[in-house]
Amino acid sequence: MVRRAEIALDNLIHQGFPYLGAITSFNFKGAIVPESNRSGLSDNAAGAIAYITFVPAIVFLVLPPYNARPYVRFHSWQSIYLNIAAIVVLIALSLVIGFGTIFGASLVFLQLIPWFFWLFWILLWVSCAVSALNGRRFKLPWIGTLASSQANK
Repeated sequence: MVRRAEIALDNLIHQGFPYLGAITSFNFKGAIVPESNRSGLSDNAAGAIAYITFVPAIVFLVLPPYNARPYVRFHSWQSIYLNIAAIVVLIALSLVIGFGTIFGASLVFLQLIPWFFWLFWILLWVSCAVSALNGRRFKLPWIGTLASSQANK
């Protein structure tokens, strides 16, 4: 009798009642026991959160359940390298703008360069976070290679 009920429940799950898939045991006195979930974040969520700033990326590289997962390690390292690259480019842009104003370059053109950089960086950052949330390894040129080598250590 119990086996027939389990088969009937499996048939309901496969026929379009996916919410029944969370049931792991069914007490035939009427109690439904939900599936016990793994504690913590999924790899996709942790990978996306790593892109918020470099702080969660470092935290995920230090915390024991996440530092053993290659997917989370990859996105954490890529986030760290992306932030380092953004800081280096911003320092270089500030030097170019500073020297440009000293030597009389057009201020309007020089003031637009950081805006374009920030727009590009935000679009790149969002695309990395969304791809991590969707379970894809979006490898950036140069940075992705460094992140992949660090994640596989």
